[in-house]
Amino acid sequence: MHFDITAQILLRPGRAVFHTSSCPPRFLFLVREQHYVSRKISRLKGFVVLADSTGARRPTSSRKVYKQSQAQAPLSSVPVKEIASFIVPVGAFVVATFVLWKLVEKLLLPKPVGTPSSSQDKPAANGVKWSIAPGTNLLSGFGAKIERESKQKLNEFAQELRAFRSVDMSVRNFGDEGLFFLAESLAYNQTAEEVNFTANGITEAGIKAFDGVLQSNTVLKTLNLSGNPIGDEGAKCLSEILKNNSGIQMLQLNSTGIGDEGAKAISEMLKINSSLLILELNNNMIDFSGFQSIAAALLETNTLQSLSLTGNYGGPLGASALEKGLEGNRSLRVLNLNGNSIGDEGVRTLMSGLFERKGRIQHLDISNNSISVKGAHHIAEFVKRSKSLLLLNLYMNDIGDEGAEKMAEALKENRSITNLDLGGNNIHTRGANAIAQVLKDNSIITNLEFGYNPIGPEGAKAFADVLKFHGNIKVLSLGWCQIGVKGAEYIADTLKYNSTISTLDLRANGLRDEGAMCLARSLKVVNEVLTSLDLAFNEIRDEGAFAVSQALKANEEIRLTSLNLASNLLTRLGQTALTDARDHVFEMTEKEIAINF
Repeated sequence: MHFDITAQILLRPGRAVFHTSSCPPRFLFLVREQHYVSRKISRLKGFVVLADSTGARRPTSSRKVYKQSQAQAPLSSVPVKEIASFIVPVGAFVVATFVLWKLVEKLLLPKPVGTPSSSQDKPAANGVKWSIAPGTNLLSGFGAKIERESKQKLNEFAQELRAFRSVDMSVRNFGDEGLFFLAESLAYNQTAEEVNFTANGITEAGIKAFDGVLQSNTVLKTLNLSGNPIGDEGAKCLSEILKNNSGIQMLQLNSTGIGDEGAKAISEMLKINSSLLILELNNNMIDFSGFQSIAAALLETNTLQSLSLTGNYGGPLGASALEKGLEGNRSLRVLNLNGNSIGDEGVRTLMSGLFERKGRIQHLDISNNSISVKGAHHIAEFVKRSKSLLLLNLYMNDIGDEGAEKMAEALKENRSITNLDLGGNNIHTRGANAIAQVLKDNSIITNLEFGYNPIGPEGAKAFADVLKFHGNIKVLSLGWCQIGVKGAEYIADTLKYNSTISTLDLRANGLRDEGAMCLARSLKVVNEVLTSLDLAFNEIRDEGAFAVSQALKANEEIRLTSLNLASNLLTRLGQTALTDARDHVFEMTEKEIAINF
């Protein structure tokens, strides 16, 4: 084999680079000085051999380029043949090794067709299915395992339906298919009377599972489908099924996306169904038209006793529509219209309908309806005449002091209301004093919610002075009333003498340690009725907690079972003191106090 060598020598310290025309194009390798040619070129620092890819020889004059200034001594003539006799075998060996290695690589490690060349791409493992969707990159047998587990769960749910009287299956996420599976158990049910299917992803398609089941089931009394997006179509389907049902007495369809069309279908069902007593349609999208349909149903049903339409869009027109239905209905006892923005005009027409009806309403919730002092006047007139109303909820309206005074006048004549909620009505000291004076001679009212009214310390004093020896209040709520430390002193003094208050709510009144210590002194006195005390959000620190804990230890006859000190400023020391007091009471009296901090 013959190699034609063309060499160009460049003196560079410490290395030589060869380029040959017979070696593979652009092939480079380095040779350190004096390793290979020390015997022939003792003074040579380095040389470069450049490959001529065209194979043409260079002129003789250009074979060697040398600068005298780069060497320490004059360079003698380089014997090219001797260099070539050494370089050729080395180059041939390197080239042959390189070619052989490449050949072996291609033969033994073939590249799969279609495999991405990127080093980041890795072949999928055997038995694995890969998908972009979350949760789908599972082993081939994993899906079957999930299916088996789902069927097992459904079988367990079905067993619950057959075994227990009250079954809670809320938030189980079994969806429409799961409901079809469980419906079969309901068809042959002889045990479950109450079933809660809340928030299970049931749609109008799943409601069809009840077809043929509820018609024959006479044991099931309560069906809760709240939180499932059945919409109007689901309401229509369910209504058709319930027309011939004679068992269900309570139907809960809260937050199910029902609008006017769904309300209309339910109303048609009410005209025929003779067993349903309680209907809840809270937090849906029922507007004036839906209220009209329900009012028409009230004229024909003689069994429905409770109707809840909280959080819909009735407005004044919706309340006006209900007026006619209420006039001709005798069975309804409970009416919840919280959060329907009926306003003063809506209250006027609603009270008119209640005036004229022959039936007795016992529970009326018209809270959060933008009612002002004008609307309070109409309510007060109805309260004066009512002999059946037990609960009146006016929470979060805006009747103010004047409205509170009108209500106080009406309450002087009313002897039926036991639960009164006037919280969040912008009532100040004047209004608080008017209501407090009513309690002096009224022993019927037992629950009074007056929170979220800025009555201040003087308003607290008005209640404290009356309740010290009068009234029959068992539950008193004065949270967020701005009574401060002074108000806490008035209330604490009342607790020493009062013999009726069992639950006291004083949350978020800025009592601080001083107020807590006032109440602690009263807790040391024997009080046989107070069982629940709520002092949360009052900026109480360890000093106040120490005072309360000492009071608990000192009173062996204490009846307190619940103490709430959450959201205060207690450290580990205050918490430990309360815990020790709780343990001490249990050791001495075997009575448990639930302390929340």
